[in-house]
Amino acid sequence: MTDTVVQDDPDLSRARAGDDAAFTRLVAPLRRELHAHCYRMLGSTHDAEDALQEALVRAWKGLPGFEGRSSLRSWLYTVATRTCLTAVERRGRRALPMDVGPASEHVVTGDTPLGEVAWLGPYPDVGLAAGAAAPEARYEQREAVELAFVAACQHLPGNQRAALLLFEVLGFSAAEIAELMQTSTASVNSALQRARRVVAERVPERTQQQTLRELDDARVRAIVTGYSSALERGDAGALVALLTEDVTWSMPPLPHWYRGIDAVTEFAVAVPLGSCGQWRHRPVTANGQPAVAAYLRADGDGPFLPWSINVLTVRDGRIAEVVSFIGAGHFAAFGLPGSVD
Repeated sequence: MTDTVVQDDPDLSRARAGDDAAFTRLVAPLRRELHAHCYRMLGSTHDAEDALQEALVRAWKGLPGFEGRSSLRSWLYTVATRTCLTAVERRGRRALPMDVGPASEHVVTGDTPLGEVAWLGPYPDVGLAAGAAAPEARYEQREAVELAFVAACQHLPGNQRAALLLFEVLGFSAAEIAELMQTSTASVNSALQRARRVVAERVPERTQQQTLRELDDARVRAIVTGYSSALERGDAGALVALLTEDVTWSMPPLPHWYRGIDAVTEFAVAVPLGSCGQWRHRPVTANGQPAVAAYLRADGDGPFLPWSINVLTVRDGRIAEVVSFIGAGHFAAFGLPGSVD
């Protein structure tokens, strides 16, 4: 990773001397990308925020020992990665319903959350830069927060996950990663080979960024608007017309999920279009993909309350996957209101 070492930054000198405000100014331009790195490692916006805060505290306390052999940015990534590795050891990996069991052939009513599973969560990508973080990186920054990629990374042990992200997303060299992880370059290269094999088996050939670039903005808006309005009107035909034949629909933390147009249609008619209530939606973006915040009014009166963040995966101009992340706790990170009229 080729970063410029800045030793004459007055804020660096002030921060080393204990100036908290100077340290805040130093890290402010890097907070967004560091937060995204923590999310890629941990699969949860909440966990990423906790890990980033802990990492910055560690960095603040350790700043007098920062020798400046690398850039401050590289050093902060070292601290953040080590913090995340500790969190991975403590919590383990996060999952989607597909990781828990096979698809349900018929609709399951009364599905209840599976609390013992640590579920993958959606990521608010506003402000995340496009393009690669470094010339050596293989993945663009927004590609590397797409659901398929983050979910695949969760199948890796912590050391392989860290090596892959540092090398393929951030452009660190194998030697730099070896120093960061206190291991050998040969061990890093071996971890990278294994990690690449696992990820390649689980991600589609085309990323969502590549797919979305081929669609004009009007078509993407039409997909999002069509999905939202079909649910609000209770129009099963309009919803089904937007879906691919092999579409999947999952709803973490509910364990059951559906694959194929017939199973998904049966589910949609019985649950979101049938027994739930009335819907209102707000377009958002999550994980570098089009998404919709769903508000539900179950009793026919009163405000619509936060229900789920629905992340859409698009293929050939249609929706190939819906992941409905259920829970009002997801909404604050997206800057969404607590209710809509």
